[in-house]
Amino acid sequence: MTSPYTLIEAVLTDYFDGLYHCDTERLGRVFHPGAIYATADEHPFLRRDMADYFEVIRQREPPSDRQDQRDEHVDSIKFAGSTLAFARVRCSFGGRDFTDFLTFVFTEGRWQIIAKVFHFTERKI
Repeated sequence: MTSPYTLIEAVLTDYFDGLYHCDTERLGRVFHPGAIYATADEHPFLRRDMADYFEVIRQREPPSDRQDQRDEHVDSIKFAGSTLAFARVRCSFGGRDFTDFLTFVFTEGRWQIIAKVFHFTERKI
């Protein structure tokens, strides 16, 4: 039997791949349909549902097309019982460094992200 930790690591691999390739089909498997996307780094406060977030992703030039170097890290994965988990991850692309706090739920036999709340900084050149 595969451990929950390993299962979440696999979801995070798809998450990073989806972002790098701007692959909304892959991201659609990673995010729960009712998930939220939010940051207080935008003014006013930015909150999107998945339909709006995926439309933004579709408009982006994929970092893979620019052959950007991948820079992704899983800082931690923590569990609160058998159906709730939290991951702190970091990635960089598009001139920004991101810290993402991802909340996962285990539903319908799989782990999915129910909330992505993030902070970003402009990369200094």
